[in-house]
Amino acid sequence: MVFIKKNISVVLCEKGKIAGEQSSRNWGFCRQQGRDLKELPLMQESLRIWADLEKNIGANVGFRKVGSLYLARDEEKMSSMEKWLKDVSDFNLDTQLMSANDVNTILHGTPHTWVGGMLTPSDGRAEPLLATSEIANAARTEGTKILTNCAVRGIDTKGGRISHAITEKGEIETKIVVLAGGVWSTLFLRRFGLRFPQLLVHSSVFRTTPAPLISECNVWDENFAFRRRLDNGYTIANGSFTLVELVPDNFRLFRKFFPIFKLESRRLAFRMRLGKAFIKSFKMPKDWPLDRKSPLETYRVLNPKPYMPILFKTVNALRKDIPILNKVRIAGCWAGYIDVTPDALPVISFINSPPGLFLASGFSGHGFGIGLGAGKLASELILNEAPSVDPTPFRWARTFGLK
Repeated sequence: MVFIKKNISVVLCEKGKIAGEQSSRNWGFCRQQGRDLKELPLMQESLRIWADLEKNIGANVGFRKVGSLYLARDEEKMSSMEKWLKDVSDFNLDTQLMSANDVNTILHGTPHTWVGGMLTPSDGRAEPLLATSEIANAARTEGTKILTNCAVRGIDTKGGRISHAITEKGEIETKIVVLAGGVWSTLFLRRFGLRFPQLLVHSSVFRTTPAPLISECNVWDENFAFRRRLDNGYTIANGSFTLVELVPDNFRLFRKFFPIFKLESRRLAFRMRLGKAFIKSFKMPKDWPLDRKSPLETYRVLNPKPYMPILFKTVNALRKDIPILNKVRIAGCWAGYIDVTPDALPVISFINSPPGLFLASGFSGHGFGIGLGAGKLASELILNEAPSVDPTPFRWARTFGLK
C-alpha cells in the first residue's frame, strides 16, 4: 500500500503550486537501468510501489511497465554497459545486452545501426504532472492537509527541539519538519548555519505532437532521450548535455564537486553560463525575519526559459537517426532546475541540529522515479521503523565527508 495510516497528522506546505517545479518537468522515466548501485535498492522498492499505485489510489498516473533501452554508438559504450551489468549481478535485474540486430528490431523506422545496447524490460514510465496531481489528491483523501501558496519561512524551537513551523499564513505546531525543497533546500538550511553541498543545473525538454510509434521503451542515446506519452507524442531531451548556471555556490563548493565534474565530463557535455541566475543568487537574502515576506514567497515558482540551441540540436539528431519523425512538430518546451549533490545521491536523513529537522533533497534528476520509495524510507526513519532499504548511502553526515 502507498498510503498506510499511522494516526499521524500531516500538513504539506507548498510555496507555489503542487509540482510547480521539477516534479512535473522531468522526463518521466522510472528506471533501474544505469543507476548507482547505492541507489538501486531504493529504485527497486519504488518500482514495486509504482506497479500498484493506480490500483491503490484509484486514479490514472500514466504508469506503464515498458522497459528502458540504452543505445551504444561504439564499443567503448558497450563495454561500460557490460561493466554495469556485471556490477549489478546480485540485484536480480532482468537487464540484458542487445546486439545491433536486437536494437533495430525494437526501434521502428530507423536506418541507423547502433553497435548494440542494454534493455531492462521491468523499467517503466509515468506522466509527471498527472502522477503528482493524483498522488496529492489521494493524500488529501487520506487526511493530509495540503496548503499551496504557503511558504514555510522558518522553524521555531523550544527546549532545543522543533516546536513550530512558521509559515506565511501562521504557525503550525509540530515536532518534525521534513524539508523537501529541491533547489531551495540549501537556502533554507543556510539560515541555521548549515552548509548543504547542493548545486543546480538547468535542463530543457520538449514534447511533440502525436507521432508514429518508434518504441514503447524509454530510449536513451548520447544525442537524445525520449519516452512515449499517453497522448501518443513523445517527451524528448538531450541525452548527454548539461547546462550549469554559474552562481556563487559553484565557486564555494568547487572542491566538493570537482571530482564528479571530472568524472562526468567524459560522458556529458557541460556548458557553463554566467547570467541572471548569478545576480539573483548573489542578491538573495541569506536570512530574513519570520514575520516578513521571505525569498520563498518572492520566487513562488522557478520557471527558467528552455535553452533552445540544445533543443534544436536534439531535434536535428533525432530526425537524422529516426527519419519517420521528420514531420513531427514540437508541441511545447520547458526547462527546470535540478538539485545535484557531489555524489549524485539524495540526502534522506535527520539533521543533527536542530533536532526534528529531516531533509529529503538532492535527488540529482532521479527524484520522480525513486520518489515513492524515498517517501516510504523517509516515513520509516521518522517513525523509527525498520527501513525497507539500507539508508546509509543517504545519510546527512556523508555530505561533510563524515562516516
